[in-house]
Amino acid sequence: MSIAYHERLGWKRSSASNDQITFIQMKGLVLALFSRVALATDAGVEDGNCGFAGVTLAHNVPSDRGVDAVVRFALSCGARLVRKPEKASWGGYSGYVADPDGHLWEISHNPYFPLDHHGHIVLPA
Repeated sequence: MSIAYHERLGWKRSSASNDQITFIQMKGLVLALFSRVALATDAGVEDGNCGFAGVTLAHNVPSDRGVDAVVRFALSCGARLVRKPEKASWGGYSGYVADPDGHLWEISHNPYFPLDHHGHIVLPA
């Protein structure tokens, strides 16, 4: 499991965590981390470890420079670069890293989704 990686990012493991699952309090939500094998078992599916799973987690930041900084930081914590940050066809700027369990993270600046003073995305009505 990528617990050590997420702790290097500065995320704090909740005391509700155990050897099978890690809970991390995020801004308004909880990130629950299982190993790939444990999650596949829990879901009742086979862990084919076949690459792209059709799901990506996203971390939005307020600027293109912020994307570059977060990607560098994630790499220094043990992430693997999947796609270097670049201008996106939809008008933003993003790149992708994979955590040590292979979960894809998009690090993105989306000028159409402003962030509030807490760093939360503000979607249009």
